[in-house]
Amino acid sequence: MSTEDREIHKVILCSMEKFGLMGIAIATVIAAATEVSHMVDRGEVNLADLLMMFIYLEVLAMIGHYFETQQLPIRFPLYIGIVALARYLILDMKSMSDERVMYVSISILILTVSVLALRYGHIRFPYKTGRKTFSKHSDSDKDNASEQ
Repeated sequence: MSTEDREIHKVILCSMEKFGLMGIAIATVIAAATEVSHMVDRGEVNLADLLMMFIYLEVLAMIGHYFETQQLPIRFPLYIGIVALARYLILDMKSMSDERVMYVSISILILTVSVLALRYGHIRFPYKTGRKTFSKHSDSDKDNASEQ
């Protein structure tokens, strides 16, 4: 495969990826608007509604982050999973067995520990090869600090 063919494939794949993400963003906005409409019709907002709105916002934040940095951190889906499990727990706790509540709670704990491990890894071992670093200080900040 020639270099020109690879570039064409790369452009096609990137275009499909961006088109797919735009579709997800549009669907998320429509779902959020529908959720707000249901809240207005009922005349009340409950915790489950707020958690669902938070999930929609996390999806939009994940898409926005991708368009800004061309990276999709694994933390965003983990956050969405934590909130989705918490929402599930809140909505169905009365009908759940004690074991089910414990399993869902342990799942939330595992996802939370995973987020903490990823954050620690990004701070302790930042990317150095052509990617933006996720540490507090960029390499240029470290160089400036060492010069002073």
